[in-house]
Amino acid sequence: MDVISDLFFIRIILAFGMLAIGGFFDVWKREIHDYLWLGFGGAGVALMIVEPHPVEFAFTTLFALMIAPVSLIAWRMGLFGGADAFALIALSVIAPQFTLSENTITPFTTLSNAAVLFVLPLFVNASRNLISVLRNEKIFAGFDEPTWKKVLAIFMGYRSKNPKYGFTMEKQEGSSKKIVLSLHNAETEKFTKKPDTWITPGIPYLLLIIGGFIIQLIYGDIIISAMKIGS
Repeated sequence: MDVISDLFFIRIILAFGMLAIGGFFDVWKREIHDYLWLGFGGAGVALMIVEPHPVEFAFTTLFALMIAPVSLIAWRMGLFGGADAFALIALSVIAPQFTLSENTITPFTTLSNAAVLFVLPLFVNASRNLISVLRNEKIFAGFDEPTWKKVLAIFMGYRSKNPKYGFTMEKQEGSSKKIVLSLHNAETEKFTKKPDTWITPGIPYLLLIIGGFIIQLIYGDIIISAMKIGS
C-alpha cells in the first residue's frame, strides 16, 4: 500500500473515530466538549507534514473549509448545534472531500446528505402516530386545530406519555390546546418533562452528519446525483 493510500485510510479512521466518540456523547449526554474537535482537527493538520503533496492538499482543505461559514451561520440560526458545526469543520480538515466513489462531491456534500437523511425521522414520527391511531388512542384529544396543522404535527412529532429528549409542541389557550410548530435548539431551549404531551424529538443531528459522511464515502452527493438523473 503506497503512502497516499496509507494516509487516506488513516484520515478515514480519524474521521470515524471522531464522529463515533462525538455521536456517543451526543446520544448519551447531549453535550460534547470542544476538545474533541480541536484534538482530532489538530491531528488532521499534523498529518499534512507527511503528505506527499502538501501544497495541493492544503488547497483542497481550504476549499473544503468553505463549509465553515455556512455551518457557523446555520448554528447561529438555530438549525443545529455548535457541536454539529464544529464537527463539519473538523471533518473538512481531517478528510476534505474524501470519497471512494466516482460520483461528484462538494465541500457541502456531508451536510446536504445529512439534510436528506433528516426526512427519515419525519416518517418515523408518522409511523408512530399511525400505530397510536390504530390502537384507538386519541392523540389529538383536547386540541382545536385545523386538519392541515394536525397533519404537519403528525410528521413533526408525536404524543409522548413520558418525554425525555423532546421539545414541547403544544400550549394551552383557554379551554383548548394549540399545536406549536417551530424550530428548536437544545442549546437555548430545555427539553420538556411534562407527561402526556406532544413533542418534537430532539434528534442528535450529529448522527445525521455521520450518515451523510458515510454516504459521501460510498456514494457521493445524493442531491447532485438526483439532479443528474433528472436532467
